[in-house]
Amino acid sequence: MTAEELYNKLKTVQEKRGLIFNKDRLRTLELLDGLLVNKERYGYLSCPCRVASGNLQHDRDIICPCLYCQPDIEEFGSCYCGLYVSREWNEGVIEPVYVPERRPPEKTVF
Repeated sequence: MTAEELYNKLKTVQEKRGLIFNKDRLRTLELLDGLLVNKERYGYLSCPCRVASGNLQHDRDIICPCLYCQPDIEEFGSCYCGLYVSREWNEGVIEPVYVPERRPPEKTVF
């Protein structure tokens, strides 16, 4: 599967859940490509912006869209990596800002 195919597969499904892809198509496809690399590497679509352990149970919180995605979008207009954003963010109503890491430090130690 290519990043473009994954984009087409996820777009409608995720929009029904209120998740909108970043309008920066190149950035979005790069992130989706990272998801595909992680799928091949670990067997699941872990966030491309975080280091996965390879243990599905340990990484459940970072399977895309991650557990932190919705709170990030609600607070900052974008998720941590910028794959998913709010409509206001895409329309330029919300200024892009740095989204801090919400994943607890103990989850990043393997």
